Amino acid sequence: MTRVDLQIAKSACSECPIRHRAVCATCEPEELARLSDMKSYRSWRAGETILLEGADLPFVGSIVRGCATLTRSMEDGRVQMVGLLMPSDFVGRHDRDTAAYEVVAATDVTFCLFKRGDFRTMLAETPHVMERMLQMSLDELDAARDWMILLGRKTAREKVATLLANILRRAASAGHPLRAELPLTRDAMASYLGLTIETVSRQMTSLRKEGLIEMQGHRGISCADLPALLTAAGDDEDGLPLA
Repeated sequence: MTRVDLQIAKSACSECPIRHRAVCATCEPEELARLSDMKSYRSWRAGETILLEGADLPFVGSIVRGCATLTRSMEDGRVQMVGLLMPSDFVGRHDRDTAAYEVVAATDVTFCLFKRGDFRTMLAETPHVMERMLQMSLDELDAARDWMILLGRKTAREKVATLLANILRRAASAGHPLRAELPLTRDAMASYLGLTIETVSRQMTSLRKEGLIEMQGHRGISCADLPALLTAAGDDEDGLPLA
């Protein structure tokens, strides 16, 4: 573990940086104590595989720090990235024995993990935590439907702007307004969006020249006018932060 990971591991659940956005958001103190007794932390380096598609699923849990990708493999060997997991996102299903997707660390990433069986028992005994899981699942379904529109109807410019806006909105909700570290390379962004790397680079350059984004170093990105970037993405200017 890094020093940051050790600080997270030693802290109480009430001090967790994702406490009010994760599955434990509605937990009472005694329920937090129960989760604390069953939790463990584990970190993976960027590029490492966290779960293999179809493999046994021994744990479920939330991302505390970093970002991971969800991918599915097709019979002919092609691989499609189908989702990004960012802090507070939940990984795994308590009611499934195997992983539905391959999960790979896009950056160095730390998870708060629960043994799947113990967590399933707690859900059965704690209805409002199960309700929180349902709410998060419905939010994930809404996000998947939005992504279908992006892939099927949006232009290349709108696709790139949407991805950048989503990353910035999530970073803002974590306390870093309008600035983020891009968790994906441009090649990975191209795969995720169904574009070529040249198209992604061209659209990012265009957005930068128009003043909608500013690049800071190799991966840093900031935005002085998020509503304008949302407009470029084809979304409402008053779009709410992602849950």
